[in-house]
Amino acid sequence: MGQSSVKAYKGLGMEGFVARWYAATTLKDLKDHQVLARRVADELPAGAKVLEVAPGPGYFAIELAKLGSQVTCLDISRTFVEIARRNAAEAKVKVDFQQGNASHMPFPDGSFDFLLCRAAFKNFSEPVPALQEMCRVLKPGGKALIIDLRRDAAREAINQYVDASGRSWVNGLLTKLAFRFMLLKRAYAKSDFERMISQTGFRSFEIRGDLIGMEITLER
Repeated sequence: MGQSSVKAYKGLGMEGFVARWYAATTLKDLKDHQVLARRVADELPAGAKVLEVAPGPGYFAIELAKLGSQVTCLDISRTFVEIARRNAAEAKVKVDFQQGNASHMPFPDGSFDFLLCRAAFKNFSEPVPALQEMCRVLKPGGKALIIDLRRDAAREAINQYVDASGRSWVNGLLTKLAFRFMLLKRAYAKSDFERMISQTGFRSFEIRGDLIGMEITLER
């Protein structure tokens, strides 16, 4: 199947109003991005090159760049790229935001030391090629971290997560409905990731679960 015939994103892509609503809503999660950025920065070697796949509004990438990392981002949504570039300019940090497909990345082999994909992998229409591309663009010994929803997350746990996020009543309700009728249906189980990773060149991986999600750490 040719690249032009592949739909890069399950369901409706996040463009226009939907992307702007998502950016405004997830701004409330800024503290989480700051905590994750500090955690990642503490584990990176000096001068490390980082790729974030599907960064959305760019909040994590911007926080990581503030800590001195060289960050490149790739997102399928033109609206998100525009929003993220604007956010980076307002924060006065340098991040290279590019528009493109996770399963056909425009980067040479071995370009990055670390890769992050957060809350987006379940939406990729070609998950195995996306994983293979993640492996390809990492340097030997490089690591990737995928953070996403797990398919068996309980409704009570999701409600607890959303209620604790500080969203308004309306946004909280919309978020819960999105989890129930869209996101959980797209999410993967641990066994799904094990099967998909076996089709890549990653030499090792670890999967850890939490309240509603999973963290998959992979080493090239």
